[in-house]
Amino acid sequence: MPDQALPGPPLRVLVADDNPVVRAGLTALLSVHPDIEVVAEAADGEQALALAGRHRPEVVLLDVRMPGTDGLTALPELARLAPVMMLTYSTEPEVVAEALRRGASGYLVHGEFTAAELIEAVRELREGRRCPVSSSLGASYQPGETSSQMQPVVAQSSKARPVRRASLRRRAAGWLDFGLSAREVEVMDLIASGMNNRQIAATCFISEKTVKNHINRIFAKLHSTSRSQAIARWLGTAGEGWAR
Repeated sequence: MPDQALPGPPLRVLVADDNPVVRAGLTALLSVHPDIEVVAEAADGEQALALAGRHRPEVVLLDVRMPGTDGLTALPELARLAPVMMLTYSTEPEVVAEALRRGASGYLVHGEFTAAELIEAVRELREGRRCPVSSSLGASYQPGETSSQMQPVVAQSSKARPVRRASLRRRAAGWLDFGLSAREVEVMDLIASGMNNRQIAATCFISEKTVKNHINRIFAKLHSTSRSQAIARWLGTAGEGWAR
C-alpha cells in the first residue's frame, strides 16, 4: 500500500540510467508514493542535463556508467541544479571518491538498499538531511564536506575490496561451475547477503513470483533444498574452486 501524500506539491525526481528496465523500475517504485513525481527519465548524462534544465527536478537519481556523456561527467552541472544521488552498480573506491568530489549528495549501490530505504533517501535529500552512502562504502556524510573530510569514507570503502573480489569469484564460479545465468548469479548474491524474496524483487525490479522461479532454478543447479544449503554451497565451493 502506498503511504499518504505529504502536504504540499509532490517531490520532483529525475531518473537517469541507460538501462530502460532500471529506469522503468525506479519510476514505478517512486510513483507509487503520492508525494513523489518522476518528472523525466534520461538514458545518458547529456539527456539528463537537458531534461533537468527543462523540468527543474528537486532530486536527481544518476547512474555512473552510461554511453556518451556518463554520470560523473554530467554530475557537477546537475549538482548545481538539484541534489544528486548516485544510484549504480559501481563500487570502486576511486569512482565513489570522484562522485563525492564532484558534488554527489549520496551514493547507493544496487543490491545494498531496500525500496523503503531508497524512498526515505530521496525524501531526505529534498530536506537537506544526512545523505546515505551504501554500507559497504563507508559512513554517511554531510553535503558540502571538503575532500579531506571525505577521506574516511573513501578509506572505509577500500576495505570492501576483498568482499568485492570474493563476489567476483562467486560470480565466475556461478557461471562456470554451476551454470547459473547472469540474473541467477545476481539473485544468489542477494540471497547470500540475507535478503528475502520481497527485498530481492524490489532490488532487481522484478515480481516476487519471478524471484521464486529464479530461486527454484538456482536450488536445482546448486543441488540444494534450502537457502542455507544454497548459501553454504555458493560460498564454500567458490572459495575452494578459486583457492587452487
